[in-house]
Formats: sequence, C-alpha cells, structure tokens
Amino acid sequence: MLSINIICVGKLKEAYLKEAINEYSKRLSKYCNLSFTELQDEKLPSKLNSSIIEDIKNKECSKILENIKKDSYVFCLDLKGKQYFSEEFSEEIENIALNFNSSITFIIGGTLGLTDDVLNKANKLICFSKMTFPHQLIRVFLLEQLFRAFKISHNETYHW
Repeated sequence: MLSINIICVGKLKEAYLKEAINEYSKRLSKYCNLSFTELQDEKLPSKLNSSIIEDIKNKECSKILENIKKDSYVFCLDLKGKQYFSEEFSEEIENIALNFNSSITFIIGGTLGLTDDVLNKANKLICFSKMTFPHQLIRVFLLEQLFRAFKISHNETYHW
C-alpha cells in the first residue's frame, strides 16, 4: 500500500481543522498509509527584515530536510508549482505509485515559505491556488485532493 507522509511546519490548533483532518485521514486509510510529521515553527518577531526571514526559513527548512524519507517521492507545495486538475493529480499519484515509489512526501512550509534547499529536494512543485491560504488550511485542501485522487483512480464516485 502506498505510504504518504505530510511534513508540515506548525502545530494544528483549531478544532474544526483537526476534525476535518481526522475525517479525511479516516477516509484515506482505505487507500494509503497516511502519516503527519508536524514540526515546530519558529516564533516571528514583530519586526522582520530579510536577515531574520532567511534565518527563520533556514531553521524551519533544516528540520524539514531531516524528516524527508530517503527514497520518498517529494512534492513541495509552492506558489511557483504546477496547478493540476483533479484528474491530472490523480494520474500523477497513480503514476508515481506504479512506476517510481511506494512512498510520497508532501511538504507544507511555514508562514515564510521554503528555502531553495528544500525546493530543490522536490521531485515536483505543486500549487493549489495563486491565492495565499494559512498553511493549516492547506493541509485540509491537500487531504481532500488526495481523497478525490484515490476515488478517481479507483473509478469510484465522489460525493461530499
């Protein structure tokens, strides 16, 4: 069975988001082994400059790099990434599972984004929207699209 690990910076605090993640995790258990690696985010000072931003990103991203499984296929969520239709995303996941690897890692950075070191580690960059969303909410978006992708690849109807 395909293993999917989601590495994310920051702890999930909101109960309604936890409920959504728990529901999608339960639904996804039929299709994959899902795990989350939540990493501590760095505290943002009230005033930021480019040096502080780079320092925070480097600290968060070094923790991300330490947690990527060696043989995993890596997607980074990034505004410069490819935007997929749901059917394309489903085909992409199925293709990776069949031809490349039985482990996929999705990386969701912190508030300030990802360093080039992390982005360069990715096999693919993916973008859900050109709009900016809280990284906690993107977790729900990702799980919903993974669930939808598995339903599509199994020729099952999807109703929420």
